[in-house]
Amino acid sequence: MQPAPTPDGPTPDSPTPAGPTPAGTGQAGRRRTGRTATAPAPSDRPGQPGQSNQPGQSGQAGQAGQAGASAGSDSGSGVDSGRQGIADVLALFRRNAALTRAEVMNQSGLARSTVTQRLAALLDSGLIAPAGESASTGGRRPEQFAFHARGGMLLVCDTGASGLRAAVCDLSGEVLLERTAAINIADGPGPVLDLVGRIFADLRREVFATPELAGQVGPRVCGVAMSVPGPVEFDAGRAVSPPIMTGWDGFGIGDHLSERYGCPVVVDNDVNVMALGEQRACFPEVEHLLMVKAGTGVGSGIVNEGRILRGADGAAGDIGHLPASVPGDTDPPACRCGNIGCVEAYAGGWALARDLAAQGFDVPTVDHVVALVRAGEPAAVQLARQAGRLLGEAIAGAVSLLNPSVVVLGGQLATADEQVLAGVRERVYQRSLPLATRNLTITRTRLGPRGGLTGLAHLLTDTIFAPSQIHLMLTPH
Repeated sequence: MQPAPTPDGPTPDSPTPAGPTPAGTGQAGRRRTGRTATAPAPSDRPGQPGQSNQPGQSGQAGQAGQAGASAGSDSGSGVDSGRQGIADVLALFRRNAALTRAEVMNQSGLARSTVTQRLAALLDSGLIAPAGESASTGGRRPEQFAFHARGGMLLVCDTGASGLRAAVCDLSGEVLLERTAAINIADGPGPVLDLVGRIFADLRREVFATPELAGQVGPRVCGVAMSVPGPVEFDAGRAVSPPIMTGWDGFGIGDHLSERYGCPVVVDNDVNVMALGEQRACFPEVEHLLMVKAGTGVGSGIVNEGRILRGADGAAGDIGHLPASVPGDTDPPACRCGNIGCVEAYAGGWALARDLAAQGFDVPTVDHVVALVRAGEPAAVQLARQAGRLLGEAIAGAVSLLNPSVVVLGGQLATADEQVLAGVRERVYQRSLPLATRNLTITRTRLGPRGGLTGLAHLLTDTIFAPSQIHLMLTPH
């Protein structure tokens, strides 16, 4: 049972307080490590709720990290070995319902003393917890331990051009509560991130007010993840030249969230995380997957060998801004990216809304376009079918280049009409090489609008439990 936040510690509507600033680390002791904006190292982090965070009264924030380091002494490689060892043992518990000490020894090949040290560090941090006793094989029944998925929470927000979906998850990535809101991404980072912060605060409060969750979920925010509808420099956590995100270019989204919540943060493109969500949740046996989102705009995410393929500068998958070929069109339309004749300028939701408005229809949003398609309005259906064929031509090129096993279509337009999927399949099988399509599956999204949240949760748990980041989780429980 986890206590609710006390008046002395972080509350659901306030960010995790920063600890004292150690020399040479910058603001609030924040450090950047690898791919994410990270919180202070364990010895610099604030205590848990209910503990004082004043200088000289920070509790025992460094002891679990020291235990993690000493747990790696069997290999002689110091702290790095300790972090790797802790992460490896925790991974066993994340894959299994419960394990005894002996089972951890058997599965890891580690000595009893090493396993004892690593279990102690994980128990002290609240990442695992006692889970009763296993059946006896003679003598005393051995104690079992299990991953404590509700020992803390993750905050994730999947942000599109015109709306967002935010959620609080447990440490396994399970969505506990979620909320949606309408936005205009072009309003800039200030208004959008302020709204995200308010929604996160509301969700945290709701966790402690919900009977089935109150007292069951730890109050500590262990990680934050956010997606945006544009190219992202993943290591730096910032958008780079996003065509529809006015005011976001170069803005440090990761730094902003890290300073607010004092924990590891990941920021990625919205379709990248959708691709990862579909692959992990629906096609775990597939290592090569292409996700195409056709909503307000058009984009794609690529999973290659089980990992998101971002490219050199985070621009991989920008399929919506490939040139489209429309027979007889001598005046290609302007695209939001500044070019003319892009796939998105014909097949994006905003483009269909533009064309329908020119014919006298009242279509202020993509949802209105979808409603007309589903109602069988001939003009809308015709535009949707053309969009499907143009998407199919762009996807055919990607299939020939990447050779994925699965192509997943998501977004409002892709799920609005069967003809969109039919148009994609027609063009892909017509234009791609037979070898690339021999075992290809083309399907609609199985996760629907929650695909982004699912992908963000997986991306975030991959990050916070990685050897390079695990020390940030090793604070006393």
